[in-house]
Amino acid sequence: MNSRHPASFATRAIHFGHDPAQHEGALTPPLHLTSTFAFDSAEAGAALFAGEAPGHIYSRISNPTLDLLERRCAVLEGAEAGVALASGMGAICSVFWTFLSPGDEIITDNTLYGCTFAFMRHGLAKFGITITHADLTDPEALRDALSPRTRIVYFETPANPNMRLVDIAAVSAIAKAHGAKVIVDNTYATPVLTRPIELGADIVVHSATKYMGGHGDLVGGIAVGSAEDMTQVRLVGMKDMTGAVMAPFNAMLVLRGLKTLKLRMERHCASAMTVARMLESHPAVAKVYYPGLESSSQHALAKRQMPGFGAMIAFELKGGLAAGRTMMNRLEMIRRAVSLGDAETLIQHPASMTHSTYTPEERAAHGISEGLVRLSVGLEEVEDIQADLTQALRAPASLAA
Repeated sequence: MNSRHPASFATRAIHFGHDPAQHEGALTPPLHLTSTFAFDSAEAGAALFAGEAPGHIYSRISNPTLDLLERRCAVLEGAEAGVALASGMGAICSVFWTFLSPGDEIITDNTLYGCTFAFMRHGLAKFGITITHADLTDPEALRDALSPRTRIVYFETPANPNMRLVDIAAVSAIAKAHGAKVIVDNTYATPVLTRPIELGADIVVHSATKYMGGHGDLVGGIAVGSAEDMTQVRLVGMKDMTGAVMAPFNAMLVLRGLKTLKLRMERHCASAMTVARMLESHPAVAKVYYPGLESSSQHALAKRQMPGFGAMIAFELKGGLAAGRTMMNRLEMIRRAVSLGDAETLIQHPASMTHSTYTPEERAAHGISEGLVRLSVGLEEVEDIQADLTQALRAPASLAA
């Protein structure tokens, strides 16, 4: 790459960190399928273990293929360093176990992915960590909730599954003035659409299973942040606490996915906008949650914080849960499946699937209605996605009741 001209996002996603001349001309980075690494001498091995020399010791700690992925993800997010992990939940858990102690408090938004909610409320809480929910769509709510024990402020934006947005810059400024670390799950937006660290966050986590991989054929997680924080996540949270190391083969697949991430996100976003507008105008649909719609109460924030609005749509039908199930069961091309960010368009029912870890009372309190449907708009021709939704919504007549 031309060092005199800053590389664009897509160029960095394809080229950063790999020089074919250093790998016998191989255009594609090599895959290092090894569990351990040999040392030139006993003294060299001791220097590596002491942290006095760079290099790799054991693939549970680092691996050249993972190292490239980590550096590439970090540069795409505007961070200093990264750690590749076995799953999105592996990334979240490894980060939290690194920076929390009994007696600490996490303040998080009212809406969280179901497994994150369960990890906090049913996991961390057992070890003396307080979980406090606040409406982080209002930054002042964070100011009111902060306490001397607050160590982490955590949120998703857009949130899974109801698409709530958080003003990253405003919330980060309040949290950091208090001395709390800001951690953002950027899975829905990807660094193509939002770079939280550039807006003041400390750490970003991803489920690389989703858009980064992009093809539904891997499970992985990413954390990025300062070099100091990521060293601690690697050596404490991942190595000693969770062991949630990514396999080199999965790292290779994520690296492949990153090469087309910007291109795919442009298509995902364009199609999702078309589908959201179609759903908003459909007589059977009661409400559509998509930040790109002018009717969204957070549209202004979305335009300020995101150059595109993502591919995730949540909506409710006038016939409620029964109508939603009937509609999903009538779909022919769109797949009934959890996860998101795949080439295929996927649909699911959060209350009975991804967010079933909440009790009904908790879902009601946290803004996840029983009739909410979540749609991940894929890469098929948008006319085909619309046609499948239209035929599924057209019958039976009770859907429009």
